[in-house]
Amino acid sequence: MKRSYFTLLVFSALIIFSCVSEDDSNPEEPESEALYFPPTDSAIWETKTMTDLNWNVDQRQPLLDFLEEKHTKGFIMLHHGKIVIEAYMNDHDVNSNWYWASAGKTLTTTLSGIAEDEGYININTKVSDYVGTGWTSAPLEKEDLITCKHLLTMTSGLDDTTGDDISPSNLYYTADAGTRWAYHNVYVKMQEVVAEATSQTWDDYFTTKLKTPIGMSGDWFNLGGLQVYASDTRSMARFGLLTYAKGMWEDQQIVSEAYLEDATNTSQNVNLAYGYLWWINGKTSYHLPQSQLEFPGTIIPNAPSDMYAALGKNDQKIYIVPSKKLVVIRMGQAADDENFALSTFDNELWEKINALVD
Repeated sequence: MKRSYFTLLVFSALIIFSCVSEDDSNPEEPESEALYFPPTDSAIWETKTMTDLNWNVDQRQPLLDFLEEKHTKGFIMLHHGKIVIEAYMNDHDVNSNWYWASAGKTLTTTLSGIAEDEGYININTKVSDYVGTGWTSAPLEKEDLITCKHLLTMTSGLDDTTGDDISPSNLYYTADAGTRWAYHNVYVKMQEVVAEATSQTWDDYFTTKLKTPIGMSGDWFNLGGLQVYASDTRSMARFGLLTYAKGMWEDQQIVSEAYLEDATNTSQNVNLAYGYLWWINGKTSYHLPQSQLEFPGTIIPNAPSDMYAALGKNDQKIYIVPSKKLVVIRMGQAADDENFALSTFDNELWEKINALVD
């Protein structure tokens, strides 16, 4: 009798345990695809197919034909880090270098963020604390209003009509810093700020902290007194991927997520479509280079509203779209007429991309 009772208890316990196990054992959800980073020491870069993504395969060739017709040289589309489309045309190949033009301003943004993360600079500090007074021709009390953040947001208040020369004799006061947005190459003073604060050359700090850790190629070269970057198309894609990944590269935080969050969102209340040298889509108004006019609407209507972009002269492009897990790179000559940053090409290109991915 005792044995039967004991057996019954064990059997009951097993039933209860089995029920609890079944109730508690929810099958795991399939893990989302891990963000992919290409190795820094080889040419390997994993791919995925348009079929994998349910993209419209029949729209690939119209996109490539359009790009070639518009004087493109290198074009890459990444999805969550992996290459979906990579194409070279117009006497360009995977190893060819091309200039980033003003799309490279965002390299200055990123390195400034790294310097701030490491405690060398504070972007809310006045520029003259790093490079000394007299770096402009503005009255000292007006020069002292200009912080590093004003350089990164194009709100220095300095005259933007005097050309690209950033020597003191060419930098005149127009308005108090922070009150006026004007596209101006004075941003390049941030490179001097970083160099002075870190006691390193700009090239050395850039190579150590950004170029080498993410496996970029390319070099800075002097053009009209300004530092301009040139590289192959994949290196531009690597930088775009770093930014898409919120400053991470594999398990290393290259630049802080918090800084990039500020850099890729509206940075001031004059031009809503501008961050720290990044252009921001999806806003209600925007300003353009060489103009004080405010235009209603978003900068690229056909592009997703959460897109932000590095835009350079003659249609050098880095588009980043978190909602679609996309990084899109375009290098080449001007699609149509020579231009500073934005052109009708952006909208036409996104019409083609939408036909492919939607």
